[in-house]
Amino acid sequence: MFRFANDIWLYGLLGLPFLVLFFIYVFRQKKRAMASFGNLALMEKLSASVNRTGQVWKVAVFILAMAAIFLALARPQFGTKLRTVKREGQDIIIALDVSTSMLAEDIKPNRLEKAKHEISTLIDHLEGDRVGLVAFSGKAFVQCPLTLDYGAAKMFLEFMEPDLIPVPGTRIDEAIEKARESFVEKERKHKVLILITDGEEHDGKALELAKAASTEGVVIYTVGIGSLQGVPIPLYDAHGNQTGFKKSRQGEVVMTKLDELTLEKIALETGGKYYLATPGEAELNKIYEAISDMEKKALASKQFAQYEDRFQGFVGLAFLLLVIEIFIPERRRLRKEWKGRFQ
Repeated sequence: MFRFANDIWLYGLLGLPFLVLFFIYVFRQKKRAMASFGNLALMEKLSASVNRTGQVWKVAVFILAMAAIFLALARPQFGTKLRTVKREGQDIIIALDVSTSMLAEDIKPNRLEKAKHEISTLIDHLEGDRVGLVAFSGKAFVQCPLTLDYGAAKMFLEFMEPDLIPVPGTRIDEAIEKARESFVEKERKHKVLILITDGEEHDGKALELAKAASTEGVVIYTVGIGSLQGVPIPLYDAHGNQTGFKKSRQGEVVMTKLDELTLEKIALETGGKYYLATPGEAELNKIYEAISDMEKKALASKQFAQYEDRFQGFVGLAFLLLVIEIFIPERRRLRKEWKGRFQ
C-alpha cells in the first residue's frame, strides 16, 4: 500500500515547470545581454572560462532537489505495521434532557446549552472510558452508542435539541431504561450513568427504574440544572426572535423549576451522588474524579494498521542533490587562457 499523508504539498510539483521556464528565460536574457555588447561569437570566446554546461546542470540538479523536498513534505507512506492499543476505563452513558423546559434561561444562555457545554468538557477529560449519549424528553433514544471515538460523541452532542424528540414531557425513567439496555448486560460493574436534567419528571417511575439499574451494577450520578424558583420557558420563531412564553392549555404561562428531591433519591438509590450545576462546572470535575477512582476494566485491545513513513529517502536525496549542486563549478580552468581568443 502507498499513500501521501500530506498530499497538499504535491501541488508544489506543479510549480516546477514554471521554475524551468524561469531559468530558460534567465539564460536567454544572459545571451541577449552578451550580444548587446558586441559580436556574440567574440563574446563567447572572451568568456570561454564560463562553464555554461555546468550552469545548466546546476539548475537541473537544483530543480530535482526541489522535487525531492516537495515529495518529502508530502510524507510518502508505504506498507503497514500492526500496533496493539489497550484501554482501561468505565462505560459511561450521559443522558441529557432535551425537553422544552431545558430552554429556560435562568442559566445563560439556557439550560440545554449549558448542559451541552458541560458534557463536552467532561468528554474532553475522559481517558480510555467508553462514552455514549441518550437524549430524552417524553421518550428516550440512544443518540450515540458506547464508543471510544470522543470526536464522534461530541459531534452527536451538537445535534441534541428539543425538536429531536417530538413527544413532550420529561420521562427520566425512559432515560434510565434506555441506558440500561445500552450497557453490557452480563456485567455487574463498570457502568456509570450521568443524568443531566431539570428534574421535572412527568408521569414516570424513575425511582423504580433506578432500583432496577442498581441491581445491575449501574451507578447513577445526577446533575440538576436550573434554579429552584420557577421561570417561564421562552419561545422563538425560525429567525431566532422571541415570540413569547410557553403556555398551558388554560392559557397560563408555564413555570419550570428544578426538582432536586427526585434527582437526589435516584442518585442515592444507586450509590451515586447528586450535584447542582454551577457556573464553574465543579460538579463535573467531582464526578470525573469519582469515576477515575472506580475499578477499571479492559475496554478494548485492538490492532491498528498504521502506515510507515518513508519520507527519509527523499530528504536524503534532496540533501545529496544540493551538495552536488554546490560542487558543480560555474567556471572551468583553461590551460592557455588567451591563445586563439582573437583568431
